[in-house]
Amino acid sequence: MDRPPPAAAAAAFAGDADRVQSARRLVTASSNPALDRLAELAARLLGAPAAQVSLLSDVQTISAAVGSAAEGVAGPGQPTPLADSLCTVTATSAGPLVVTDALADARVSGLPPVTSGAVRAYLGVPLRGQDGHVVGALCVFGPDVREWAGSDVSLITALASSAVTELELSALSVDLEAVRVRHQLAVSAGGVGTFDWDLGTGSLTWDENLLQMFGYAADDFGRTIEAFNGRVHPDDRARVTRALQESIDTVGPYEAEYRIVLPDGTTRWVRAKGQSLADESGRAARVLGAAYDTTAARDEDARIARVLESMSSAFFSLDREFRFSHVNGEAERVLGRSRADLLGGSVWELFPEAVGSEFETHYRAVAETGVPATFEAFYPAPLNAWFEVRAWSDPDGLSVSFLDVTERMRAQRALEAAHAATADAAERLRLIVRVSEDLSSTLDVEEAYARLAQHLVPALGDWCLVTLVDEDGGLRDLGCQHADAARRDLVEQYREARLQALESSSYLFRVWRTGQPTGVAAGATESIAAQLAPGSTARELLERLAPQAFECLPVRARGRTVGLISLFHDRAADRLSAEDLLLATEVGDRAGLALDNARLYSQQHRVAEGLQRSILTPPVQPDHVQVAVRYRPAARAARVGGDWYDAFLTPDGATVLVIGDVMGHDIDAAAAMSQVRSLLRGIAYSTGASPARVLSGLDAAMEGLDVGTTATAVVARLELSGERTHVRWSNAGHLDPLVVSPDGSVRSLDSGASELLLGIDPTAARSDHVAVLERGCTVLAFTDGLIERRDIPLEERIALLRSVVADLAGQSLEDLLDGVLERLVPGEHEDDVALLAFRLHPLEGDRPAEAGPERVPRGLPPVR
Repeated sequence: MDRPPPAAAAAAFAGDADRVQSARRLVTASSNPALDRLAELAARLLGAPAAQVSLLSDVQTISAAVGSAAEGVAGPGQPTPLADSLCTVTATSAGPLVVTDALADARVSGLPPVTSGAVRAYLGVPLRGQDGHVVGALCVFGPDVREWAGSDVSLITALASSAVTELELSALSVDLEAVRVRHQLAVSAGGVGTFDWDLGTGSLTWDENLLQMFGYAADDFGRTIEAFNGRVHPDDRARVTRALQESIDTVGPYEAEYRIVLPDGTTRWVRAKGQSLADESGRAARVLGAAYDTTAARDEDARIARVLESMSSAFFSLDREFRFSHVNGEAERVLGRSRADLLGGSVWELFPEAVGSEFETHYRAVAETGVPATFEAFYPAPLNAWFEVRAWSDPDGLSVSFLDVTERMRAQRALEAAHAATADAAERLRLIVRVSEDLSSTLDVEEAYARLAQHLVPALGDWCLVTLVDEDGGLRDLGCQHADAARRDLVEQYREARLQALESSSYLFRVWRTGQPTGVAAGATESIAAQLAPGSTARELLERLAPQAFECLPVRARGRTVGLISLFHDRAADRLSAEDLLLATEVGDRAGLALDNARLYSQQHRVAEGLQRSILTPPVQPDHVQVAVRYRPAARAARVGGDWYDAFLTPDGATVLVIGDVMGHDIDAAAAMSQVRSLLRGIAYSTGASPARVLSGLDAAMEGLDVGTTATAVVARLELSGERTHVRWSNAGHLDPLVVSPDGSVRSLDSGASELLLGIDPTAARSDHVAVLERGCTVLAFTDGLIERRDIPLEERIALLRSVVADLAGQSLEDLLDGVLERLVPGEHEDDVALLAFRLHPLEGDRPAEAGPERVPRGLPPVR
């Protein structure tokens, strides 16, 4: 029970009426080509197979998507439930949702896009409207595991801001856009318009499409160049006239893009291409050509330009001749040139140092192959900077996104220089890594702490001792090492004898009391021997070891001394330098923190497990029913606390059996479990109600008493009717128990459709189910810690459990539970496990010996 069910989170998210209305407003205006380009841009910039923009009202609507739509991922315009969407998880997160491996991430592992294999790596950011509501998400994803860099998160966050801006602009202008689109469709339906200008007569002939494009009726068009100029925007007229005149003078091509002003004041963009034709004398006699409306493309380009302009990273586009065709503001700043200087210019001429460099190699390779490239390269003066560059091909040429990473590269180069400066420095770093890895590789930190001596010798001393400060305040020499293998037995003997012989004023005890390091620069044998009991074995061994220099360092954690390190040197000249002393202190601090963490872990584990076990009281043992229980805590303290079992009698003599799992772990979960268990006990005992009514009452009590948790549970009631035993049960979202028949066959105590967990909706309907059990039947109930594993499908684990139970069906009830635990949770495990089983013994005769003695409360009526 590691997280709330997606359905509950989605329901709460969809329940915000203001947020849903805000999202729906944008859904109506989300058919925006710029969003498709934005999704494509996100996929390209982040090198992801797929990207999408989703709006989340009471359903998910994909407004834009790019990449192959694999099974389990809906396409644009197809509404999907919020509970099935990774974007819902993104929208309900505090910030970006970064998922390296979705199958291993509990937040999303159960969602359809993940289980279908369509999504393995995912990066998404919430889209927040101007009113502050989260209205959707922008995400990139792919079917393979991927580590996302910090720059990836920054880039998609910048794009998300642009997407929201574009959606808001579209929503504000939706009515005007509808009018414009209708007009555009009318013009497009007419096709391309053509013109023929006779330079001798001055007659200008337009076809019907061109007349409609320029807003002329056939009778109103004067068939002159003046009629054309009358529609051209005043700011563009001189430029268009020059282009026409140049075509005439050179008897060459004509090309221009310009604005026209229609009679109703609307401005449109038109692109025209033509050719002057010569007469017999070689002079231009007429100009023929065609024109078409480019307003939509212009608007789309403007939207994309706004997106690119809002990016925090630099961006430019190159045409197929490697000339600048677009530059955003950040690129102007980084490159140190204005748009006017860059646009239309060749990248090789404007930046000659790029010729023959990695920049040219990668740019040309991407242009030729279409395969995107990411690389780092240095550009000399005048930029004098390192850049991280991403380049990809597009229909018009090449797109490039780049970041100035000079500071990072300088730091990296400085670090590399520092590493290369001295082999000793590198070895010191490796020593810290080795110690950290050793201390973190095992839960038995005392053992790893004892091995610390092997890391310190010979790096920091000829031999050493590692001492532990016990929780009760005593000292223990745990580990030792000597660089000379022939003398290790001697050091081991000294380790065993030293503490008993040391005086309380010794260096070791002084460092323990003060937490300050100390040492002897020369004559260490005499100085230390004076602190050992005369005639002791320790003094004799020390004199044979004969150290000349010595340091004693405290191992500290959270402001207290948890251990001590004693370093010995055969020569005084080999005593620790100031730098080596800092290294030894760093190693000691890391060891101390690991040691203290292990102790805190152990304390927490003992407290949580003790609380859990104190709550789980022994079950009743009615005459005809044998009940057996098991509780196994998790290997990690943070996972102890949520599972419980119970078995008790009600005043009417019925036996009630319960298995449950409270969401969460550790002491808080154990406390919440105690509340839920006690409430259930009280309701069942005082009311004698059916399991379904008990669970409904528990749900109401949890809400009324503000028990802030959710839980699963199965409540079963055994009712004896003559020679037959009925089991009446109700299941609140828990795993179905197993029934083992006397012949060894195994089936599920299946209640059909799963009912809602406890703690979500106290009004939820709950159902009772009844089954007749013959004598000799065994019922096994369990919590999810028994079968759930991150790397194995749940169905496989359930099948394994059924097989194990069938194999052990002939065993006693106690042996059955022990065998199940041994085979399904051997060794360390991540979650705690609770088991409850009961077996129906024959009514005639005495209670079997294997069932143990009967145990029921006094004063209750006979069990029935």
